[in-house]
Amino acid sequence: MSPNRVDPHSYTESTHPFTTHISLSLYFDFPSSTILSSAHLTLNSPHSGPLTLDTRSLTITTVLDSLATKTPIPFSLSPSVDPIKGQQLTVTLANHSEFVIIFKTASCSSALQWLSPPQTFNKKLPFVYTQCQAIHARSIFPCQDTPAARIRFSARLNVPIELSAVMAARHVERRLPLTSDTAMACEDTKWCAEGRIVEEFVMEQPIPPYLFAFAVGEMSSREVGPRTRVYAESAPSLLDMAAKEFAGSEDMIRVGESLFGPYEWERFDLLVLPPSFPYGGMENPRMVFLTPTVIKGDASGAQVVAHELAHSWTGNLITNKNNDHFWLNEGFTTYAERRIVEAVQGENIAALNIGIGWKGLKEEMDRFKDNMEFTKLKTNQEAVDPDAVYSQVPYEKGFQFLWRIEREIGRPAFDEFLKKYISTFKFQSIDTDMFLEFLKVNVPGIEKKIDLHLWTEGTGIPPDAMEPVSDIYSKIVSLAKEFNQGRMPKDDEVADWSGQEWELYLENIPKSVEASQVLSLDTSHRLSESKDYEIKVAFLQMAISASCKKYYGEVEKTLKEVGRMKYLRPLYTALVKGPGLEEEKIFAKRVFSEARVTYHPIAQGVVESIFAKYL
Repeated sequence: MSPNRVDPHSYTESTHPFTTHISLSLYFDFPSSTILSSAHLTLNSPHSGPLTLDTRSLTITTVLDSLATKTPIPFSLSPSVDPIKGQQLTVTLANHSEFVIIFKTASCSSALQWLSPPQTFNKKLPFVYTQCQAIHARSIFPCQDTPAARIRFSARLNVPIELSAVMAARHVERRLPLTSDTAMACEDTKWCAEGRIVEEFVMEQPIPPYLFAFAVGEMSSREVGPRTRVYAESAPSLLDMAAKEFAGSEDMIRVGESLFGPYEWERFDLLVLPPSFPYGGMENPRMVFLTPTVIKGDASGAQVVAHELAHSWTGNLITNKNNDHFWLNEGFTTYAERRIVEAVQGENIAALNIGIGWKGLKEEMDRFKDNMEFTKLKTNQEAVDPDAVYSQVPYEKGFQFLWRIEREIGRPAFDEFLKKYISTFKFQSIDTDMFLEFLKVNVPGIEKKIDLHLWTEGTGIPPDAMEPVSDIYSKIVSLAKEFNQGRMPKDDEVADWSGQEWELYLENIPKSVEASQVLSLDTSHRLSESKDYEIKVAFLQMAISASCKKYYGEVEKTLKEVGRMKYLRPLYTALVKGPGLEEEKIFAKRVFSEARVTYHPIAQGVVESIFAKYL
């Protein structure tokens, strides 16, 4: 990384002023899957000379000093496209503190998934949504696409009148287009054409660009709490289920406030996206984006909501300076999520979560055995695609580190420390060293009790990490061990199990099982038919590893109905990793070629990288 770069994944220079505000005019052209756009950038100080911005597959038409004078400003795009960072846009300023870029997105934008009507719930109207983490905001608008540069923004989204738009921002109004909105994004006649509507939003809190988010489609909403509405595609059944699943949101917000201080974002709305959404949830401020797979009918999906809610303090309020320090976002949030879950759902459920995470962490150690750099908390991601090394390590090893500090100093002291940490660094982007410095100042002598260097820069799992201790956890793990001796769990032992108990059980069953054992487990407990994808996918992985072909139809169906990477990654990997899987490899390639168009571009890239590694 060049000495002036602030981020291994960005062209942003530390010697340049940061953008503080962006005003966007976006015209959504569904037939071409593109957005005609204008961005007015404001810097924190005037600048003369080159200023570098990140872009990916954007067509830049012109750069102007302002919409009033329209004086062109020289700009250039780097001739080569970096496969990870995209293209550098250089704008040559002469004592400017603001400028306007006119540009257009590509139909292959890595942040956007354009769904044709048949891919939506009602199959009548198109839908588009964003996923900007880790480094995809640059494929929607030119920006300093690093969490080190926090921005406020305003946006006018011009969409077909039969659609509505939502944004992780405050909704100002829905109104007819005005020529004054256009900001040269497109011709005035196009912007103000009949059958178009403008939805206007503002974001008053400074956020990292990866939290920029919108969705446009046929949507409805339901109120579920004083500061929470659930949005989803317009289907009463879907909204009913979502509203029921997330009815406890306000209780969780209150618990979060008691633990971590005031909720600084005013609203906590939830958007349930189509099944292709690549993550469980995305913590976009004011409006969390969720996969429909978290709606399980038993309110256990609320744990994903607890995680995204916890990000309101750790991740959104205090943010990692760049992806090398991703654990500061995710380790803290996993810890905070489990504290919320423990308060709302009890210690047993929290212990099950820790146990599932512990097993996941151990599996990641195996996944990265040839590249132990990514088993560290503080990583070096120079020339590495963050989507390719996304894993449970920052979540679970980060959680284990904070849990270790809590055990050392006691919960009351750790709670005080957390509140102080959040209030000290709120609305800032920090790195691991800043956190450790703060820890040593506020918990004197901690470095003599815990090897902080080993925890943050060492590979693998430190010896003072800990498996959870709870009766229900121990019982499930020992039942899973007995499975190998041929003992199935009895009906009365699993009668009150919900998704998490089964997930923990299946994760702890030894990987080498016989096809007959898989069949007999399914005959007893019908796991292949589970509506809970955590259970179903864990079971199907087991079926693939036992070459139990009876379930390949269910594997295909699952890979075609959801695009969440948590499920795609293990199923595709199980099909293609290992010797003698010729039939499975052909099967995996066929299923992907048929399902690919339904996956978000980020998920497509992940499956392609699995194939590149094993095929």
